[in-house]
Amino acid sequence: MASLIMKKLLSFFLILSTVLLTIVISEPQCHNFKSIISFGDSIADTGNLLGLSDPNNLPQVAFLPYGETFFHHPTGRFSNGRLIIDFIAEFLGFPLVPPFYGSRNANFEKGVNFAVGGATTLERSFLEERGIHFPFTNVSLAVQLSSFKESLSSLCGSPSDCKDMIENALILMGEIGGNDYNYAFFTGKNIEEIKELVPLVIGTISSAITELIGMGGKTFLVPGEFPLGCSVVYLEAYQTPNMEEYDPSTGCLKWLNKFAEYHDEQLQAELKRLQKLYPHVNIIYADYYNALLRLSQEPAKFGFISRPLPACCDLGGPFKFTLGRKRGTQVPECCDDPSKYVSWDGVHMTEAAYRLMAEGILKGPYAIPPFDWSCLSSEIKNNGSSDTYKSLMNN
Repeated sequence: MASLIMKKLLSFFLILSTVLLTIVISEPQCHNFKSIISFGDSIADTGNLLGLSDPNNLPQVAFLPYGETFFHHPTGRFSNGRLIIDFIAEFLGFPLVPPFYGSRNANFEKGVNFAVGGATTLERSFLEERGIHFPFTNVSLAVQLSSFKESLSSLCGSPSDCKDMIENALILMGEIGGNDYNYAFFTGKNIEEIKELVPLVIGTISSAITELIGMGGKTFLVPGEFPLGCSVVYLEAYQTPNMEEYDPSTGCLKWLNKFAEYHDEQLQAELKRLQKLYPHVNIIYADYYNALLRLSQEPAKFGFISRPLPACCDLGGPFKFTLGRKRGTQVPECCDDPSKYVSWDGVHMTEAAYRLMAEGILKGPYAIPPFDWSCLSSEIKNNGSSDTYKSLMNN
């Protein structure tokens, strides 16, 4: 009898220890990252589209006012200054992550960026078969991932060095997927047709994460979608006299924000599934939706011009933004102080908005689960956390 009780107790403690071990392993663990590896589109592009462009037909990010605030010259970033990826790099004490495409003698020791402005998650041919045409770029997520794998020997040398690099990198998976929807909306697809793309987009993101896990990836930051209904380009494209379609607290189009929420819900469900499959991996969801929506709900609190949120720069065209337009002698009309604006060009955000979003992800409530910085030095932990932001978050 005593022997039977002992066996049951041993069995119970074995099961309990396994459960506890799984819980501990699946919780985010503090990590001293050695580099950043980035994939995505214009939200994270630090110069790749520029590097891939024909010198005789450069995109508008090759010209001022892009880059005017921080860099004082265009760098290929779709903003007046730094992006979320730049603020993450600064927080970690790294140099700004260099673009991979077109770079000459770049130092990729602390990071490499494959994100390309205009990139899609799904293949261009796949979208065009469904009547979604866009004469801009064909650098899909799969193309970026292939570039990464093909360049490993030059990025890190030996297989053991490459394994170490991937294991100790913060892998930024996006934002990616927004352009799949943007192109569909702007080629006249209805909301039901576009919803059909959501599981395909998320499945492709999931497959890329799984492949990188197989290569040794340990920590992923996976952003969700922006609140599309608050974007200037969408507010202009779908403006309506029916005020019931607008959220009175933000001035944003409710149906477009519901679509973004639908994408984010499906993405989070898939990330939770991956986390259960790979409990030794940290998969962190970056809530870009609420990090940006807060700025639309209370713009004055953060020092921005009150709603409806205007764009700092009027780049012409019916949507104030034309992806492939060449810019040179024609200088767009821009605001005097971009720090007072959330939207830079109607699609992308200003450096001021990206700073607040980055701080909300690194130190605030917009990373799920939150980062654990307990093992980092106080100098790093205090880096990039403005007193203004901390005081606002506490109010």
